[in-house]
Amino acid sequence: MKTRVIKGVVLALFGALTIAFGHLLGLDLDQVALLGVTLGAVIGLVPDRTLGQRIIGFAIGFVLAWIGYALRAGLLPDVAAARALVVFGIIVVAMLIVVATGSRIPLWSTLVGCAALVGAYEQTYAESPSLFVGDSMTAATTILLAVAMGVLGSVLLGEEVVESREHENENVLDDHDHDHEGPTRHKTGVDA
Repeated sequence: MKTRVIKGVVLALFGALTIAFGHLLGLDLDQVALLGVTLGAVIGLVPDRTLGQRIIGFAIGFVLAWIGYALRAGLLPDVAAARALVVFGIIVVAMLIVVATGSRIPLWSTLVGCAALVGAYEQTYAESPSLFVGDSMTAATTILLAVAMGVLGSVLLGEEVVESREHENENVLDDHDHDHEGPTRHKTGVDA
């Protein structure tokens, strides 16, 4: 428990350092630090596939979201139906990529990548779609730095989290085995 607290504090420090690094680099990370660090931590902490596969999935989703904004800015009218079409298209393409890779790339990580860009850029886009090229690059740079800090911070937590989850799963299986050692029940729920 004590180790988790220490590692949680380390992750929080990475969040604070994200803002400090942003100021040093001339980036305004104040608005996206918490979003980026927490999404990066999710990519780093969820024990599903390898870290590399999760990061690739994140990157795919991020690029798909950027393409969606490019389509909205350059080709589609700014109406609800066009926005709905872009959302539908991004999710379908993400799912098709997951299927094409035999689920080696997790769908959830592609969706986290989409969420990162949308969370960092949607408000700016809504205010000035015509500035898409420059504004989207600024948003991408800031959120990716924050996400990288979250992934890096979570790497310090990762092994213990995976080991803890494996221990919890063993306990659940043990409890499940003990539940089935009692009297057998029929579909009616009556003891046999």
